[in-house]
Amino acid sequence: MSETFFASLPANTHTKGLGPLDAKARMGDITSQGWNILQEQVSLPVAVLSEEKIQHNLAWMQEFIDRYKVKLAPHGKTTMSPELFRMQIDAGAWGITLATAAQIDAAFAFGVRNVLMANQLVGKGNMAIIANLMRQDESFEFCCIVDSADNVDALGHDFAERGQTLRILLEFGIAGGRTGIRNTQQEQAVLAAVARWPQSLSLVGVELYEGVLNEEAPIRAFLQHVVERTQILAESGIFKESAVILSGAGSAWYDVVAEEFSKVGSHLDAAGHYALDVVLRPGCYLTHDVGAYHRASDRIKQNNPIAREMNFSLLPALQVWAYVQSLPEPGRAIVGLGKRDTSSDAGFPVVSGHYRPQSAQNQAYAAVVPAPEAWKIFAMMDQHAFMSIPEGADIKIGDMLSFDISHPCLTFDKWRQLLLINEQYDVTGAVSTWF
Repeated sequence: MSETFFASLPANTHTKGLGPLDAKARMGDITSQGWNILQEQVSLPVAVLSEEKIQHNLAWMQEFIDRYKVKLAPHGKTTMSPELFRMQIDAGAWGITLATAAQIDAAFAFGVRNVLMANQLVGKGNMAIIANLMRQDESFEFCCIVDSADNVDALGHDFAERGQTLRILLEFGIAGGRTGIRNTQQEQAVLAAVARWPQSLSLVGVELYEGVLNEEAPIRAFLQHVVERTQILAESGIFKESAVILSGAGSAWYDVVAEEFSKVGSHLDAAGHYALDVVLRPGCYLTHDVGAYHRASDRIKQNNPIAREMNFSLLPALQVWAYVQSLPEPGRAIVGLGKRDTSSDAGFPVVSGHYRPQSAQNQAYAAVVPAPEAWKIFAMMDQHAFMSIPEGADIKIGDMLSFDISHPCLTFDKWRQLLLINEQYDVTGAVSTWF
C-alpha cells in the first residue's frame, strides 16, 4: 500500500517534502534518488527523521522496558507510520497501541497483529471493523477498554450476534479527568454488565491513563489504587485469562508507571492463579522533542534510578527544514513553513540549525551551524512563520533553517511521508503516514 502514492505520480512530479521523482519511483527506491537536503535536491519545507537518533531511541526505550521486565506497546497515533511500527516491533515491542478503529484497520493492513486499543469501541461501524479483522486472522490479538455498562451491553450484543468473543480491559479514571471508572458504584455496574455477556465478552485485564494528572504524588496514588483494585478483582476470579493485562503510561510518566506496576510481582493473587502482564504505552519516545517531552526527560533523568544508570539520553529525531523567504523589515524574517507543516499547540518550533547554500550571490556555509538563540518564531500562519531576529543579523533570503519540534504527534499528521536522513543529510529512505 505504501507504494500506491508514488506509483500514481507522473514523471518528474514534485510533491510536498520530496524531490523530483521518476515514473518508476517507489517508497523503497528513494535511497537510489541520491538526494541530499543541503544540496537543495528536496523541496522545502520538508520533515525529516534522523536515522541514527531513531535507532538510538528505539534501543534506549527497549532496554528500559526490559530492565523493568514489562512489555512495550508504543502508541501508534504518534506517527501512524507502518514503517516506524515495524522498526518498533523489530526492536522488541510486543505490539502497537492505537486509538480508533480506522487506525487499527490501517495498522492491520501493514501486518500489525498485536493491538491494544486505549479507547472505548463505540458504534456499530467501528465494531464491524474490529470484528472483520478478527475474522480475517485468528492470530490478531486485540483488546479495547470499557468504562460504562451501556458500552459493555452494546459490545456484548453486537459480538454475540456475530458469534465472536471480544477481549476487554476495565478502565479506571479520576474525577475531572478523561474516561474511566470513577467509583465503586460504576465499577460494580460495569462488572455486572460484563457478566451478562459471558460468551461474547472476555475481561482480560485493567487499563488506565495517568497523563491527565500533572503531579507525581497524585499519579502514584492513582496507580497504587488501580493496582489494589486489580489484585482484588484477580482474587475474585473475574478475569478470563491467566495472564492479566495491566496497562498504563503515556510519554511523560512511563517511568513512574513502570516503578509502581513492577512492585506488584509476577502474580496477582495469593494462590498464583493469575500472572501479571504489564504493558506500557509511551509513543513519543521514538522521536522525542525539545518541548514537553524534553521537560519530562529532565525529571526522569533526575528521579529514576534505572534511567540514571543507563545514562538517560533520548534524542530529538524529528526536524522540519525550511527556507528564509522574506526579510521585509529590520528585526523580522518570514520563513516558508507554517501550521500546515509543524505543530504549534505545545509551543512554536525552535530554530536549531542554519545553512547557507551556494548561489551566485552567496558563499555556501561549510556545514550547518547552530542558529543564534535570539532567532525565535513568534507567530505562524498556514504557510508562513514570523521570526524575530536582531537588526544586522547574518541572515539572507534562501538560507536554510532546521526547526526542532514540541509535541511530535501533530507534526506527523501534516505529512504523507517523512524523509530519513543520515548525519551527512543524505536521504536514506522515507516513511509513510496513514492518518
